[in-house]
Amino acid sequence: EARLESLTRITAPIATMSGLAVVLSALARHQDPRGALSEGVALAVAAVPEGLPILASLAQLAAAGRLSSENVLVRNPRAIESLGRVNVICLDKTGTLTSGRIELVEVSDGKETMAIAQLNRAGFRVLRVALWATPLPEAGRQLAHPTDRGLLEGAHRASVSGEGWEWLATLPFEPARGYHASLGRRKGRCLLCVKGSPEIVLAASTLERTPMGAVRIDGRDRERLEATARRMAARGLRVLAVARRVVEAAEALTDEQVRDLEFVGFVGLADPIRATAKAALVDLQQAGIAVKIITGDHPATARAIAAELDLPTDGTVLTGPMVEAMDDTTLAEAVLSASVFARVTSQQKLRLVKALQGTGRLVAMTGDGANDAPAIRLAEVGIALGSRATEAARSAADIVVTDGRLETIVRAVLEGRALWRSVREAVELLVGGNLGEIGFSLLGGLVEGRSPLNTRQLLLVNLLTDVAPALAIAMRPPGTLDPGELLREGPDASLGKTLDQDILRTAAITALTSGVARSIAGLTASRSAADTVGLLTLVGTQLGQGVATRRADGLTLLTCLGSMGGLLATVQTPLLSRAFGCQPLGPLALLQAGAATAVGTGLGVVLPSLSSWFRRQTRADPAQSPR
Repeated sequence: EARLESLTRITAPIATMSGLAVVLSALARHQDPRGALSEGVALAVAAVPEGLPILASLAQLAAAGRLSSENVLVRNPRAIESLGRVNVICLDKTGTLTSGRIELVEVSDGKETMAIAQLNRAGFRVLRVALWATPLPEAGRQLAHPTDRGLLEGAHRASVSGEGWEWLATLPFEPARGYHASLGRRKGRCLLCVKGSPEIVLAASTLERTPMGAVRIDGRDRERLEATARRMAARGLRVLAVARRVVEAAEALTDEQVRDLEFVGFVGLADPIRATAKAALVDLQQAGIAVKIITGDHPATARAIAAELDLPTDGTVLTGPMVEAMDDTTLAEAVLSASVFARVTSQQKLRLVKALQGTGRLVAMTGDGANDAPAIRLAEVGIALGSRATEAARSAADIVVTDGRLETIVRAVLEGRALWRSVREAVELLVGGNLGEIGFSLLGGLVEGRSPLNTRQLLLVNLLTDVAPALAIAMRPPGTLDPGELLREGPDASLGKTLDQDILRTAAITALTSGVARSIAGLTASRSAADTVGLLTLVGTQLGQGVATRRADGLTLLTCLGSMGGLLATVQTPLLSRAFGCQPLGPLALLQAGAATAVGTGLGVVLPSLSSWFRRQTRADPAQSPR
């Protein structure tokens, strides 16, 4: 919008000065002052591109409408423009890069790891305690967390149930807490059962369950258990440690009670990578967007996922505690080199986004939980994922991706890139065409003392070229979403110097072609007929360039043909023609206008290609030094 406003500020003075020049030229030739003033004011007003202020808004709304059929709900249409500028995207692993269908595949008692179909007595004990440390599902409803659902389904396959366990109280899982704890009664005893991240649960454990009973954990035992957790995580599994403790019935369940636990074992859950995730990441990287994986999983799990996805990384995984220990300067350097962040809390996600923004990056943040909401709100583009997204995440987000798929996110990002291209092409037609009108009218006014176009004709030109064709180009679907091609699009590339050059080229071709056509027609026809030839060429050249030099979809082609057909009908209908100050044309004059339009359109196609070829040759064949 700032760029479009700057173009308006440039074209408005040009139009005003051109109108004044036409007035002065007429007065110098002692023509009617009132008529000269009328023509000058008409040129100054009509040459301003009326469609420019609403161009970006309509293009954004059209893109939002297209994305709504692609499982993307756009809560703020301006976010699509921002998506086209994003160069860093922070992705949640579960459900975005992975399938989200978490399945229990392994159980370990700390010494032996076994598949779910080959559990021994110790494995059954681990799974039973893990089940007791899982929230109690409400009648007729699934458990909210996919990890809990996967564990419950795995226990059912292994014929392990929570029968005989009476839930008394729970401490629900929270990222900052790192575990879920349940207090319950079984066979007259009260047990505290805990399931959570190995780092936290092992730190709270002082004993280990063995076939001979509970034994105290020493330093060597702790290293063995930590190594077991790392091996399981290195295979891409989500690893949870399971522990328990006998408690007094009167004890209240608080975080302080999660201590002096008896370690029971580990459970390993698999969440396979989506088959399309790797290709989607390649598309993002080809579009110049750096990908950061932010997850609450074990660092080894996150590293294994990154390796499977061929994510560029030096192998470094930053953890939440590492982020917490860094100052702002150190973190700003670290977030650029690292691609994977594990065991990250809500506040640490927020800090990561701030650090990326502090380096000048434009960030898109994805998430689905209430703990993700602050970071989603802070990012340039916040994206809530899937039907599982909480109300807090949806409220904070600019965009809701209802299927939670990475490919859908890529589709939205590329739509944002394509938006820049569509707006550039529409602005080129709109502003370039209007400057061409100014040039054509000014040239005729300076030579003859009057504008070749009267007030009504100027308004007719604007009606036919400024509204439907330009807006159709801005609102049309992108012809291609090739990431490599769209990599070139963006604020500077799309609306910078290249746009200025395109506008000037379109204006020059339009003005010169129309002026030459009018002059040639004036050799054999009346002034009114010559003006009409110039009018037809002016509109035809603008519309011809709009179709021939851009991706002309059906709507754009139909709009341009409809505008040209409307002009021809107006000119060739005697009553309408007189009302607009035109004259019906004969075959020769129509042929002249058609030929001039074809030449102007051809120049619009050939000149950009010649310019690109010349630039390539200049880069390929630098001047050689003399011998």
